[in-house]
Amino acid sequence: MIEFLFPWVLIASPLPLIIWLFSKAKQPQLAAIRTPLFSNWSHLQNKQSSSSSKLVIQRIITFIGWLCLITATARPQWIDEPIELPTSGRDLLLSIDISGSMEEEDLKLGGRNVNRLLVVKSILSEFIEKREGDRIGLVLFGEKAYLQTPLTFDLKTVQFMLDETEIGLAGASRTAIGDGIGLSIKRLRERPAENRVLILLTDGRNNSGELDPIEAAKLAQHAGIKIYTIGVGADKQTRRSLLFGTQTFNPSAELDEETLKTVAKLTGGQYFRAKSTQQLAQIYEMLDSLEPVEDKPEIYRPVQEMYYWLLLVSLVSLVLPFLIQFLARTLEKISHRAKTISIGERNAN
Repeated sequence: MIEFLFPWVLIASPLPLIIWLFSKAKQPQLAAIRTPLFSNWSHLQNKQSSSSSKLVIQRIITFIGWLCLITATARPQWIDEPIELPTSGRDLLLSIDISGSMEEEDLKLGGRNVNRLLVVKSILSEFIEKREGDRIGLVLFGEKAYLQTPLTFDLKTVQFMLDETEIGLAGASRTAIGDGIGLSIKRLRERPAENRVLILLTDGRNNSGELDPIEAAKLAQHAGIKIYTIGVGADKQTRRSLLFGTQTFNPSAELDEETLKTVAKLTGGQYFRAKSTQQLAQIYEMLDSLEPVEDKPEIYRPVQEMYYWLLLVSLVSLVLPFLIQFLARTLEKISHRAKTISIGERNAN
């Protein structure tokens, strides 16, 4: 639909008609009006050489130009149908451990043992899909940390980049948990202070990088960033060998739960332990309830300006009478010259 930004300007629309009627009754020209538009109007009105029909047409064209000019000044806008935009919810970074220990096949997916990263990808994809309205980003860390996906509303891109993640992209032998937190803080600190959340998942302990996880947590606390930490990996697994038979061992022996608990506590978050695929899925469901998505969508109505089309029509209509007069005079001169030449040729004969 069409709306006017300055509708009160339309009051001036009948002004030329009022001036024309007033000048018709009074006869003398209105000397106070000096604008080119009204000079043209007055010129057209008092031009005695024009026929009555031509004068009416010129007045109509000029009046149309005036109406277009006034309507353009009122700033008409075409308002499209409302569009729902993603709500400005949380800025949520997912920091994922992709060190070599994530290759441990101690979790089940679809009834078979698979490595930890594959399970994390599967559960995280469902979690990300539910976060419509949040900006999601992805930070990966191994021996070093790097940003895989900046904060964005484009959840499909985040899921695609998560699917492309492979163990060893950031170094496979060691784990820089502190650097992963530090890089996440750097990205979240650039965002508005409200609802900044980091979810950090690891299966090991900090043994690489320049930043200690506890010190990183203090920086996050100062920046107002809440950190939820998740320790992933089974705590008991059996293995058979020809020499020693069946042995039971702990595949998560390197998991530093105390540090993860401290990081979460310092920042107002929580620590979760995921010993199975089911527990990991439950943790992300719990995080959905702890950090709910905004449920009030923002409505946006696209606006298209229309005034420039009216200005173009106004310009054409105001110039058109002068153009018609110029063409008429030019044709008249050509016709007069042709007649003069013709008469001269006859007299010569």
